[in-house]
Amino acid sequence: MLGHIGESPVNSISDTNALPISAATAISVLEEVSRAVQAEGWHFNTELGVSISPAGDSTITLSDDILEIDAVDTTVDIVQRGLSLFDRANNVSTFSKDLVVNLTRYLDWTSLPEAARRYITLRASRVFQGRLVGSRELEALIARDEYNARADLMDSEANTSDKTIFDSYDAAIRIGINRNYDLS
Repeated sequence: MLGHIGESPVNSISDTNALPISAATAISVLEEVSRAVQAEGWHFNTELGVSISPAGDSTITLSDDILEIDAVDTTVDIVQRGLSLFDRANNVSTFSKDLVVNLTRYLDWTSLPEAARRYITLRASRVFQGRLVGSRELEALIARDEYNARADLMDSEANTSDKTIFDSYDAAIRIGINRNYDLS
């Protein structure tokens, strides 16, 4: 990211207080963009059918790495409020039984696949450059690489998620799956 604005890289980021302001800003932007990209929900950071249980006080407290959560049972209307779950239908934050949920988790940098790290880095570089330098020419150069990295990430997502055309309700309806045919 620093290289995109013509600055030298730093040797270590372990002591953020000793970093130049541009390097500290770069780290902040990288974390911001990583959270935004991961919040989209990818095959690598989603977990399906996870059972969660209420604690002794009947509340469900979530870990701070959960970006999105939704109940599998569509009759249950839950939302995340801070680190707790809230039942919108009953207007309470207590639960009497386990819930099965789908969730999107924020992963640390080393847990991300290479395609995601590359895309996040390039997107963060473009944002960082825009905030510190504001060069339209640099933005256009980085954006081209960013778009290619996004395409690579989408390709990786398609390869690893094992989705088919039949996973989309809209596609299934358009091609006629589950139509009632009168064969008599």
